This record gives sequence, structure tokens and C-alpha cells, in this order.
Amino acid sequence: MTDKKKIMVLADHPLSPSGVGTQTKYFIEALLKTNKYKFVCFGGAVKHQDPQSIKVSPWENDWIIHPIEGYGTPDLIRQALWTEKPDAVWIMTDPRFWGWLWEMEEEIRSHCSLIYYHVWDNYPYPKFNRRFYRSNDAIASISKVTADIVKTVAPEVKHRYIPHAVNPDIFVPVSTDQALQYKKENFQQEDGKFVIFWNNRNARRKQSGSLIFWFKKFLDIVGHDKATLIMHTDTKDQHGQDLDAIVRELGITNGEVKFSRQKIAPEALAILYNSVDVTINISDAEGFGLSTLESLSCGTPIIVNMTGGLQEQVTDGKEWFGIGIEPASKSIIGSQEIPFIREDRLNGDDVVNALIKMYEMSDEERKELGRKGREHVVKNYSFEQFNKSWIDFMDELLEENGSWQTRKNYKAWEQIQL
Repeated sequence: MTDKKKIMVLADHPLSPSGVGTQTKYFIEALLKTNKYKFVCFGGAVKHQDPQSIKVSPWENDWIIHPIEGYGTPDLIRQALWTEKPDAVWIMTDPRFWGWLWEMEEEIRSHCSLIYYHVWDNYPYPKFNRRFYRSNDAIASISKVTADIVKTVAPEVKHRYIPHAVNPDIFVPVSTDQALQYKKENFQQEDGKFVIFWNNRNARRKQSGSLIFWFKKFLDIVGHDKATLIMHTDTKDQHGQDLDAIVRELGITNGEVKFSRQKIAPEALAILYNSVDVTINISDAEGFGLSTLESLSCGTPIIVNMTGGLQEQVTDGKEWFGIGIEPASKSIIGSQEIPFIREDRLNGDDVVNALIKMYEMSDEERKELGRKGREHVVKNYSFEQFNKSWIDFMDELLEENGSWQTRKNYKAWEQIQL
């Protein structure tokens, strides 16, 4: 097939392990499998060891990735636009990274559609984003919070709610024996000890240091030999705290906290989710929170802050699939770029009490929460549904808008009556 639609992608490197990178990869693979699309990607947000462009197997010329620093520049886009002549430009991640791109929207949208896969963590409604939203032909939102924000702030922009998904062939329940064997081999962890898992980047909003302090308080109550916290992260991340120093300061150096510092394959990560009792995420702002969705998909319950996309994972409004903690503080923060956004901070005692509540449940009670959680993921965040939503949305958009010689439904001006 020679008349495939070409999509130019700007986002995290689609082969990187970040949430943005993972979801970008899933989006691309879903469309490639239709045999109607091909992709040229500018993969940023990582330190590249090799600056050479690559063809991704088995797609070869249909999926080419050009490593770049950051997320690109106007000159790079201008050159790529006329060299590649894409039928659409697809972007993803925080809007603060795309101001420069939306400033040149006329140069892009006069030729092809501009589609934004959007995340916004919290309220109040960011009316200051309206001009950014209106600079796109269409927006897809990753969470119900984001969807409500887009529909309220810019109701005239074409919109679709397409939440994140996880690969159902990887993130699945495994046998108890397999999970126990993994714990023994990788963490010298014996059966019978309560295990908490935290899988995030060690960054400020993730509250990694707070979690260790509160876990110590939990241990002081239940006993230091009763539980282990496994943290899959870079303890020396320049954007986070020195977690090794915190552990030493608190005197919990006898295996109470174990760090998983190296990147591991998704298949191994799935077994790790299976081998723990609960996965926790207490971020003060979280667009979606992919690790907790992966955990639920493996049948392991979660403890989360009721913020952003986390709150729609832990409950469907009727059933609960873990413990949701209401923020004790909802302060307004901001910057020169983002005038205001809410930051949802938890009270440490509430986190400790949630850990105790989960700890005191029987194995059967925790497994029941996990079983319901997996059903929730399969029903509402299925890979099949994610793929179909993107295929339908992109087919519809490109049919409606055309590109280059067939471009329609875009005006670089508007008539305003004074």
C-alpha cells in the first residue's frame, strides 16, 4: 500500500520507558497495524547515546525515529514540514512545552491537522490555556479531569476522551509461586512479609521523600520486621531527593527499604507488581499515573491520592479497588507560565492509616480488591478500546480535514463583530 497517511510525532522518545513514551508507542503501533499509516517521530526528553535516526523493526520505513534534544525547534519543524509533508502532526505531554509550536500554528495547520494528546492535572479551570487549546484541530484527553477541563475551557475544539491503557499480554496476574520466586531472587524477600511497591520517577511532585518518612512511622507502629518498601526509581535523580541519604538518616538500613535502580523489562515489572501486596502513589499532582494502572491490571490493589487521573483508577464510583486518600491541603500554586493550578497534598497520618488498613486486611481481602481492580481496567482501560479509539479518531480527523492540496476546515483568521 503506497498511499499511507503520514503522521509526524513530537513527544518523549516512543521507545523510552516514561509514561508519555509508552503511550506514544502504543498509539503509533495501533495505527501501524491498520496498514494505513506511517510515522516520522522526533523523540525527545531523553539523553541520547546515539544521535543517529533509526527504523523501528519490523515496520522499517513506516516508522522512523529522529532523536532530538528537548522537543524540537521552529526551524526543525519548518524543515520537517516541507521535507516530510505529513498529513497530521501529533503531539503529547505538558502544554508548557508547546507554546513555541502553537505560536507557529498557521504554518502547520494551513497544510495539515495538529492533534494534541493532552494532560492537565487539576482545577481550577485553566482559562489561560484556551488560546493553546484553540491552536489545535483536535484534542484527546488522558483523564476525566482533563476531559472536563478541555470541554469547559474550549468547547468549540474537537475533543475525545482516550484514557491511558496497558498491554494486556504483559500486565497480567501470574502464579503465586512465580511471584514468590521473583521476590526471593531479586529482593531476598521471604513470604509472609507485607510488601509495598512504589514505581515513579524520583521527582518533587511524586513525594518520594515524604513516603519514606511516613513508611518509617508505619514501621514504628507495626514493627520493623513486618514490612518492606520497594522503590523502583533513580535515588540520585537531579530532580528529586537523595533517597539513600534519607534512609540513612532515618536508620532504616536493614532492608526495610529496598531500591530497584536499574531499568527492567515490562515482563519483569509485571511479575514485580504481582509479587507485592499493594502499589502506592501519593503524588501531589498526577495527570494519570501509569504505574497504578499497571498494578491493577496485574490484580494488585493500590493506595493513591485522590487527585488527577489516580482517582478514576481507584474507584468507578461504586466499587473501590484499593484505598483513595482525600487531600488534606488543596493549595493554589503557579508560576509565570502557569498562573494557577491546585496542588493536592496529603497528611502523613492519613497515609500511615491507609497503610495500616491495607496491612491489616487478610490476603483474601487484598486479592479481592485486586481482582475487582483488574476487571475495572479490562472494562474501562482496555488495550483494544485504546487502539480502536485512536484509529477511529485519526481516520475521522484526516477524512474531515484532508491535508496539503486537500486541506479543509481551517481558517487562519476569524471575523469578530465589535
